[in-house]
Amino acid sequence: MTPKEIVLGGYMLFAEGDMEGLSKINHKNAVFKVNGDHELSGDYQGFDDFLNNFLAKIPIKFPNFDLDILSVTAEDNRVNVHVKYTADNLDAESLHMFVVEDGLQTEFRLVDDSQKIAKALSG
Repeated sequence: MTPKEIVLGGYMLFAEGDMEGLSKINHKNAVFKVNGDHELSGDYQGFDDFLNNFLAKIPIKFPNFDLDILSVTAEDNRVNVHVKYTADNLDAESLHMFVVEDGLQTEFRLVDDSQKIAKALSG
């Protein structure tokens, strides 16, 4: 599979709620970085940390969360995905940047409109 196929497969797993499947496409030492200065910002070490301290909070912090892929750009082992988030308290766009090595995601950076995310979290 190409890096782009791996990353897009991850979005399908996320949409299906298959966190076990999602964990399998991430390297055990993958790093997840969330920009901004809000309660979910920071670095997460490994998928379990990201799952328990970020992904598990999405349904609670952003009721009726939905994600739509707007565009995908892939070059070598790097994949950039432009997305739109909507929820009861959120309407924002984001860039997700992935590094894929040896068939596994090793790095995931979320570059959100952190002001909109912070406002939704404080509401």
